[in-house]
Amino acid sequence: MNEKAYKTMSVIGAGNLAIGIILLVVGLTTGILTIINGGRLLKAKSDLIF
Repeated sequence: MNEKAYKTMSVIGAGNLAIGIILLVVGLTTGILTIINGGRLLKAKSDLIF
């Protein structure tokens, strides 16, 4: 019975680790793209007319 619990916990732990890595990569990518786009907006600030 304990063996089944340990196997389940290891599968869940590996899944959580994989999801964490994916979220970290997506977060970094989103942050970098946001900074790049903000820089473009600041660079073109004088060309924008409201």
